Amino acid sequence: MTDWKAIVIGGIINAVLTLVFLLAFFPLFFLGPLLGGLLTSYLSKTYPIMDEKDGAVEGGISGIIGGLIIGLLFIFGFGALSAIIGLIFTNIGLVAGTITIIMGIFVTVLAIFVGAVLGAIGGIIGVYLNKPAYIE
Repeated sequence: MTDWKAIVIGGIINAVLTLVFLLAFFPLFFLGPLLGGLLTSYLSKTYPIMDEKDGAVEGGISGIIGGLIIGLLFIFGFGALSAIIGLIFTNIGLVAGTITIIMGIFVTVLAIFVGAVLGAIGGIIGVYLNKPAYIE
């Protein structure tokens, strides 16, 4: 059973933190998917029956959602830039538009893959953090 509310929240947090870390300090961009996956599994309402595999799946799905958000922002953000170039220089605008779409697809696929892997790792960490510590 999947908690979609937690997954969507984790995906949005994933995208926001990744973009903030990407712009502020590039080497820390990987913390966005990790924290998004961690929060997804930590906030999940299915915790009593959740194990590491379920945490990895929920974290991975939140990473995919975050990667899609990042990719769409990249495509639409640079799409506006190529439209302005197209208005100024008609021939260059066609080339810039094609390159933007190809780069946008590449960045989207890369963001989905990296987000899914790091989100799954964060989901496993979130399950471990959510487990109560038993004193024996």
